[in-house]
Amino acid sequence: MNQIQNFTKGFIKENPVFILLLGLCPTLGVTTSAINGLGMGLATTFVLVMSNLVVSLVRNVIPDKVRIPSFIVIIASFVTIVELMMQAYTPELFESLGLFIPLIVVNCIVLGRAEAFASKNTPWSSIVDGTGMGLGFAFALTLLGGVREILGSGALFGFSLIKVDLMLVFVLAPGAFIVLGYLIALINKLNKAA
Repeated sequence: MNQIQNFTKGFIKENPVFILLLGLCPTLGVTTSAINGLGMGLATTFVLVMSNLVVSLVRNVIPDKVRIPSFIVIIASFVTIVELMMQAYTPELFESLGLFIPLIVVNCIVLGRAEAFASKNTPWSSIVDGTGMGLGFAFALTLLGGVREILGSGALFGFSLIKVDLMLVFVLAPGAFIVLGYLIALINKLNKAA
């Protein structure tokens, strides 16, 4: 697999949310708006890229018996960095995302890529994989949050688009399931047509 295919698989072929159905807890929990989805997606992308890099660099020195705990410590270190940076520089987004930021540590996308890809590949390939998967995740969260925000409040990224009463259900928990279901169906239909 060349690096372009390695990068693009996270958007299309193996999108973590729409195809693999991974990381659905933050996907459904934080996507009440496009900015929340983008913020969570970019935070996860940073953790994914950096943890993939470090795991790839130390893969030959970590004993098999402590591989998974070691990966979790590496991931938790980068989540702590993201959490402190968001708290310092984007406090409103930090408050909005709340508990979901520390939960990046146990996000199955991050640990799964560390185990399935970074622990078996070179640092450069691991960075490319982490970037593609992370941006694919960020795209999915931003798209889901954007659709929910437009349908629920008539705005996008906080800017008002429509001045009518819309369906409040789309900014509530049931709206996340409804929109995600339709987006998955649409993307599967597009993938079959291609």
